[in-house]
Amino acid sequence: MIDIDGSIGEGGGAIMRTALALSAVSRRPIHIYNIRAKRPKPGLQPQHMHGVEALAKLTNAKVQGLAHHSMELTFEPGIMEGGRYRVDIGTAGSITLVLQALMPAAAFAEKTIEVEIIGGSDVPMAPSVEFLANVTLPVLRKMGYVGEVELVRRGHYPRGGGIVRARIEPVSKLTALNLTEPGKVVSIRGISHCVRLPKHIATRQAHAAKLTLLRAGYTNVEIKTEAYEPARDPHLGPGTGITLWAETEGGAILGASSLGRPGKPAEQVGREAAESLLNQLGADKALDRYLTDQLISYMALAEGMSEVTSAELTSHSLTNMALVEQILGVKFEVDGQEGQPGRIRVEGLGLTRTQRF
Repeated sequence: MIDIDGSIGEGGGAIMRTALALSAVSRRPIHIYNIRAKRPKPGLQPQHMHGVEALAKLTNAKVQGLAHHSMELTFEPGIMEGGRYRVDIGTAGSITLVLQALMPAAAFAEKTIEVEIIGGSDVPMAPSVEFLANVTLPVLRKMGYVGEVELVRRGHYPRGGGIVRARIEPVSKLTALNLTEPGKVVSIRGISHCVRLPKHIATRQAHAAKLTLLRAGYTNVEIKTEAYEPARDPHLGPGTGITLWAETEGGAILGASSLGRPGKPAEQVGREAAESLLNQLGADKALDRYLTDQLISYMALAEGMSEVTSAELTSHSLTNMALVEQILGVKFEVDGQEGQPGRIRVEGLGLTRTQRF
């Protein structure tokens, strides 16, 4: 059993999600202590517990320590059979963060996995569903990953109630990712939405974002708007946000997003997302700071040498790499410093569904 200190790096929930995902894939039992030790409310929160429960069902795992505020957890995975699952987080906890824990293991299951998750689709400190659908999954497909997500209903903090369905097909193995030279941006796309609010908010967000991008010299910009008539709005509570993504001639996709909140002008929401995307593009690297972190585990599991360039090496990414090294035994080579652009290389394991550690 591998012992994982949950307080390393930023000491947040990402350590637990990565550790559980790799435990499920490698079938190596893990013991995590000091879970979320550096957070204002340490230990397991409801959204984390539901993620663990879902992964335990997926892998027929034995779990000890699964309780609210628990600082310690033991996870012993079994065989990933596949099938249909439903996860109700019960709060506005992030749906995409639960999916982050499920997705690596699902690719190596015995059969197709379909999962419906109820919770927060657009919440702070987590990727939006649009980011997952239009940035993360398209890049993962370059590695042979087969998955798709469907947004059925949005859920904003604090009410939640969002519904997302995901379908992931098993693969024999993943292939290495080589994405280092982004090249020229060929298009920028986006979705600006508002629910339980006047539709002009989504329009103003989109307009502010597009104007910011046009002024920066990007002309091929298309941002769709999503809004609802009050009588036909199925959402539980109000919320607003925008997600943007840029595609380049070198096959790179970089994204950024921003969420609204009471008192925050729609124009500010749109500008925030656009300026964040421009900062990522200004580094002239193939991955944005968020996708870099999400791809670490997949690169380690793939067959062959993966090499990527990142707009920013975050504390999240560096912590993630150290954790993956501990569990899988691979070795990352990193050029660059935290907070700066960088280059990452790793010789992956070439894991297959029949492989055992």
